[in-house]
Amino acid sequence: MNRRSFLKAASVAGLAATPTSAVLGYSPQHDVQKVAPWSKNQVDQQSPEHILLNDYRPKSIYKIPVTEIARARYPIIDMHSHPYAKTPQQIAEWVHTMDEVGVEKTVILTSSVGTEFDATYRQYSKYPERFEMWCGFEYAGYDRPGFGAAAVRELERCHQAGARGVGELHDKGQGMASGKSKTRGLHPDDTRMDPLFEKCGELSMPVSIHVADPIWMYQKMDKTNDGLMNAYHWRLDNQPNIVGLSGMIDLLERAVQKHPQTTFVACHFANLDYDLARLGQLFDRNPNLYADISARYAETAPIPRFASQFYAQHSDRLLYGTDMGFDQPMYRITFRILESLDEHFYETEQFDYHWSLNGFGLPDLILQRVYHENAAKILAARG
Repeated sequence: MNRRSFLKAASVAGLAATPTSAVLGYSPQHDVQKVAPWSKNQVDQQSPEHILLNDYRPKSIYKIPVTEIARARYPIIDMHSHPYAKTPQQIAEWVHTMDEVGVEKTVILTSSVGTEFDATYRQYSKYPERFEMWCGFEYAGYDRPGFGAAAVRELERCHQAGARGVGELHDKGQGMASGKSKTRGLHPDDTRMDPLFEKCGELSMPVSIHVADPIWMYQKMDKTNDGLMNAYHWRLDNQPNIVGLSGMIDLLERAVQKHPQTTFVACHFANLDYDLARLGQLFDRNPNLYADISARYAETAPIPRFASQFYAQHSDRLLYGTDMGFDQPMYRITFRILESLDEHFYETEQFDYHWSLNGFGLPDLILQRVYHENAAKILAARG
């Protein structure tokens, strides 16, 4: 191992306590008055030999256009958000921010049922034209005979109480979950889910469902994982006996095909941001499947040409979403990625990846569909 490799390995491993004599090749008998040994607390953390990838915050030096987009080019329906605002003042501030950035309506995926859903619905009821509330599923008793009837009744009750859709449902390989209601081994294609998904179709309630997680979460947490700094916090590689990413996509498709009258929205590109071609194949086979683009801007911005082609090919099936809070900078970075042709810029406040981002420069027709038209079509279909 050469000196550079050693220093790099020591840095990543956090071996900052290595004495100067070992690092610089000095003899241990060297005059300690001239070369004091380094301690962990004395290391210059800005030295390249000791900067951890976790602390890497690069800034682009390229003299190229920087586009600041304060307001989206077209009105937006945000199909993926959550009840982040907890007080009347915060909700009012959110509405003000929506006005500033051009968001016409936000779908709040509460994932909740019962009194929790009712309370959240009341909390946002002052702005019925700006916020649309979706509920979850009740999974109590899923592992006992007869499951389904009570869950369907609660779904109908939530619908009568104001829920216009269902979401965000989750299954990261262990089983379906909705807010605090969780299961083990109950997956989207399970026959026990059929009455719920069928009822969603009858009530014209779209289903927002999050399956799996980004590919980096399943890979080894080592030097080859280029999404390591984000993946480590959401890792699934150490979870035994879960269905993997590819398997979860298969389970999702079986559920979608079993219920052709129900509209499904796969959250986050169905976590196929690394394999958009496969998502395109899902679209081709399943006319009742859409995908939102929420919280996967950083995952697709490194591949702007391929991603832009994907948007062009499937512009009628993609839905704008955020899933990242409700402050103005958050919205504006999504606009920059979708609308501009900016290159090689960083956004470490919103995203945890260390790589640079690029804009897609999507044309007007595609922006109109992704921002608004596709979502409006889904929402209008409910009558």
